[in-house]
Amino acid sequence: MNLNITSRRQRTFDAIVVGTGISGGWAAKELTEKGLKTLVLERGRMVRHIEDYPSMMKHPWELPYGNRLTHEERTEIYPIQSRTAYAVTQDTKHFFVKDSEHPYIQKKPFLWTRGYQVGGRSLIWGRWSYRRGDTDFAVYERDNIGIDWPIRYADIKPWYDHVESFIGVSGNRDGLPQIPDGNFLPPWEMNCIENHVKEKISEHYTDRKLTIGRTANITRAHNGRGQCMARNLCRRGCPYGAYFSSNSSTLPAAEATGNMTLRPHSIVHTILFDKETKKATGVRIVDAETKESIEYFADVIFLCASALGSTSILLNSLKHTFPDGLGNSSGELGHNLMDNHFEIGASGVHDGYKDRYFYGRRPVDVLVPQFQNISRETERSNYRRGFSTYGWGGRQGTSQGGPLGFGADFKDNLATPGNWTMTFLAFGESLPRHENRVFLDHENTDQWGLPKLVLDMEWGENEKEMRKEMESSSAEMLEISGFRNISTFNNESPPGFSIHEMGTARMGRDPATSVLNRWNQMHDIPNIFVTDGACMTSNGWGNPSLTYMALTARACDFAVNELKKGNL
Repeated sequence: MNLNITSRRQRTFDAIVVGTGISGGWAAKELTEKGLKTLVLERGRMVRHIEDYPSMMKHPWELPYGNRLTHEERTEIYPIQSRTAYAVTQDTKHFFVKDSEHPYIQKKPFLWTRGYQVGGRSLIWGRWSYRRGDTDFAVYERDNIGIDWPIRYADIKPWYDHVESFIGVSGNRDGLPQIPDGNFLPPWEMNCIENHVKEKISEHYTDRKLTIGRTANITRAHNGRGQCMARNLCRRGCPYGAYFSSNSSTLPAAEATGNMTLRPHSIVHTILFDKETKKATGVRIVDAETKESIEYFADVIFLCASALGSTSILLNSLKHTFPDGLGNSSGELGHNLMDNHFEIGASGVHDGYKDRYFYGRRPVDVLVPQFQNISRETERSNYRRGFSTYGWGGRQGTSQGGPLGFGADFKDNLATPGNWTMTFLAFGESLPRHENRVFLDHENTDQWGLPKLVLDMEWGENEKEMRKEMESSSAEMLEISGFRNISTFNNESPPGFSIHEMGTARMGRDPATSVLNRWNQMHDIPNIFVTDGACMTSNGWGNPSLTYMALTARACDFAVNELKKGNL
């Protein structure tokens, strides 16, 4: 179908989904499988599974410049994203937008990582998949910070089950309320030094436990996808479909129903709104290639364009009823921006296990889940909320990690591994604060005529206080495990660095203090749902993507039932 020249009838669908990433792919799958004719809009180019992964099988010597960006690329084309945790390289740069072509305004430093293509950032995400329990959903009951989540773990648990059974999550059942157990595939193995640290932590502490991480890299064939080969080349796109992405999983499922119409190169400009019915009627897009303006219509709209993308659309959909952005009677749209802070921890050297080594690679690290402020016994007096700590162990590449030497010593050292090392890296929660926000500069537009997004966020005193224990506890866990030469690090990176931006259209019980209700449905406009990171009420200690998926599936089920009842 040529969508540019069709009649209004041909441009009318049951549902419209904006975005094809983690949450957009799930919305497409759930809505189409429930029988809705669904238009799925993606602002970027088409990417097909396997077919459009150009670097997936390349050898290191086939990549230019040692797989590094050139000076021009680093300083002029990707000056922001080349600094992030997912550093852009020659083999992955095609999955990241060019900063030079997609500018935004940093009122305060904020590193925004974006992937504008079908599949979005599901092609490049970290794949760590953790459930959130009532240590997150009921946190307001303990500290009265922000507002209360309108749901509890019991509300979302069936949807975590639903999502995990489809995507495949490998992990261990640990019996911890802060990372509730799920339906897991076999876990990845820890090496001997990690198991050593696990034992020492269990012996020394009653409030913490080390476990292997949970990841959407499948350890055996699952739902038609091949098992992970541990190549650690995930960000190139996986030819085996061994990690979950929209391209390998949800979008093919949606396409198989025959109910999905996928349109790339479609930048949503505004949501169309009827003042009489107080409902959205559709969306207006700008064709990214031709810059033509086109309108599409539907009974229900799912915004899944990423936290900042969805909020930008709502803020740009100015109407007389909502002069500060569509569905913004609360005044909270664009506010309460959050991200996880990290780049802090410790590393050390261990003298034992020199007769042991490790084999191969692994797509996930070990984890010490949050152990602060989850009960009365674990409360801290100097900060609220908490952090978790990732870790990984390995052996130094040469004997003792020192000089290689010459002659026979050189040859011996090449074949003699050094000591075992261990590194801990902590991820902390940021508090929801009204002053951390995004807004639009309508006087400053991009090449498609859309106002540029302004990001205005900084870390608060609570995050700074938390970082003291993030650093000290990392060193302490290594010390009690018998490590030496322990060194700590604290790289104070700006918000955005962990790529967990969220919270600018939060869920809540009260329409006066939140944008969405318990079903991710806008309080003001009942046929608009927002299920990406914008919906988050609190930040949590990290890795939100599994929650986005579960919330999306849950909201789709509710929306379809409401449509059948004639309520939307």
